[in-house]
Amino acid sequence: MTMIDLAIRQTLGAFTLDIAFTAEERGVTALFGRSGSGKTSVINAIAGLTRPDAGRIRIGDTVFFDSARRIDVPVEKRRIGYVFQDARLFPHMTVRSNLEFGLRRVPAAERHIAFGPVVELLGLGHLLDRRPRGLSGGEKQRVAFGRALLAQPRLLLMDEPMASLDAARKAEIMPYIERLRDEMNIPIVMVSHALDEVVRLATTMVLIGEGRVRAVGPVGTVMGRLDLSAVTGAQDAGAVLDLTVERHIPDDGLTVLAFDGGHLTVPRVERAPGASVRLHIHARDVIVALQQPVGVSVRNALAATVVEVAGSGPSSADVRLAVGGSFLIARITRAAVRELDLTPGRPVVALVKGIAFEPGSTGAAAEGRRVVDV
Repeated sequence: MTMIDLAIRQTLGAFTLDIAFTAEERGVTALFGRSGSGKTSVINAIAGLTRPDAGRIRIGDTVFFDSARRIDVPVEKRRIGYVFQDARLFPHMTVRSNLEFGLRRVPAAERHIAFGPVVELLGLGHLLDRRPRGLSGGEKQRVAFGRALLAQPRLLLMDEPMASLDAARKAEIMPYIERLRDEMNIPIVMVSHALDEVVRLATTMVLIGEGRVRAVGPVGTVMGRLDLSAVTGAQDAGAVLDLTVERHIPDDGLTVLAFDGGHLTVPRVERAPGASVRLHIHARDVIVALQQPVGVSVRNALAATVVEVAGSGPSSADVRLAVGGSFLIARITRAAVRELDLTPGRPVVALVKGIAFEPGSTGAAAEGRRVVDV
C-alpha cells in the first residue's frame, strides 16, 4: 500500500518548489539534498504549516491536501508528529510532564501508543523527574521523539533531528531512531543533508535538488547512479550494500559478510550471524584491476563487470561495476580508464581497499562510522 503520495507546487519568493514522489513502504523516507534545496519546505507542507499553491498530499487513505478538490485539513486535525532540529521542550516541565503533554492532546479512546512502552523504547525511565536544562542534547531529542509519539501520530516528521548534536550524541541517538523505525510501525519522513544518516536509517531515499525531485528509490539504487553525483555530492559518491553477517574470525577481529556479489571481510561487527548490516563503500576506496592480484594487503577482491563509465572531474572518471546483482562505483583517473580499456561489458576485479561501515537496519547498538583498510 502506498503510505505517502505527494505532488505539490509552491512559490516561495524567488524559489519554486515542484515536488512529487510516492513511498510505498513503512519505514523512513529520507528527503536528502543540499541546504536550500527545499527539503524542509516539503515537510512543512505535509504538516500543514504552509499551504502549497497546488497539488495533493495523501498519507495512507487520508487526504490532507488537494487543491483540485479544495481539501486542506487543519494542522491540529492532521495528527502528525514533528521533531525539529532543537528539541523545543517546555523548560518548566519535567520530562514526564513533557511526555504527557503529547498524550493529553488525544482522546483516551484514540490512544493506541501507551506511555510505558514509549518510555522503555527510548530509554527515558531514569529521566522522568528531571527538567530539560539538566539533559544532554541527545536526551532532549529522545524526549522530543517520545512527546511526538504519544500524540498518536499517523506520520512522524523529523527535520534534521541530529543536526545540533556532536558526533558522540549523534551516535547515542541513532539506535533510538532505528527502534522507532523498526518497532513502532509508524511511517517517518526525515529531512537530512548528512549521507551517513540516510545510509543507516532510510528505507526510501528522495533526492532533492533546487526544488525538484532528482530520484526516488532504495538508498543503494539512488546512490549507485553516476548521473546523480552532482546532487548527492561528488565527495560522497559510492555504493550502498545490504549484507548479512556470515561468520566472525575472533583471532583476527574480523567479520565475514555475505551478499549476492560474494563476501566482504570487515572489522568485527557486533552482530550475530544472520543479522543484516549496511555498508557505504566510497568510490575512492575501490580499485579496478584486470586480474586477481597477488602479494597485496587488500583482502576484498570481487569479480565484477564494467557497466558504465562517466566523467567526474577534469582528470577523473567514475566506473559503475556490477558485482552479482549489486553494484560498486570506483573513482579512478581518465588515463586508467583508457589504459585498462574499461568499456561496458569488460570483466574486471574490484578491490575494496577501505570499508566505510554504517550499522544496518536491525536496530542494534550504535557504532560510529569508521574507515579501515582490510
